[in-house]
Amino acid sequence: MIRAVLDTNVILSALLFGGSTGGLVKAWQTGRFHLLLSGALLEEILRVLAYPKFHLTEGEIRGLLEEEFIPFAETVTIRRQPAVRLRDPDDLAVVACALTGRAQYLVTGDADLLSLEQIRYVKIIRPADFLALLGPPSPGPVRPRPNRSTP
Repeated sequence: MIRAVLDTNVILSALLFGGSTGGLVKAWQTGRFHLLLSGALLEEILRVLAYPKFHLTEGEIRGLLEEEFIPFAETVTIRRQPAVRLRDPDDLAVVACALTGRAQYLVTGDADLLSLEQIRYVKIIRPADFLALLGPPSPGPVRPRPNRSTP
């Protein structure tokens, strides 16, 4: 099974706007890949969802994450930050989650990360390329997966 980390902007785009990233929601909800999440990424997602431009109440944010996202993610515990050099230090949270969680893919639209193409064993790709890699969805019900922790 493919293990992947989606950066915050990809997650928000998929959850709030659909469009080209909308297929990712069904893909993670039907278990077409293992979605990895760390505490730092969840904090960033919560912070960004609270921006006034999204017009979401606390209840709407909580409902969106508790119903559409968190039950389908595997929690990664980051005990120490990996030694990687990044142009933007804010990208360290998503890279740390990918490396610690032994992801095969980091899915992003961030030009700085995409320019790296790969960090160690983690390939960095665009959402459309990741969806193409997953292939067409198979019909079937959405099944919540238990939230598991990776040491």
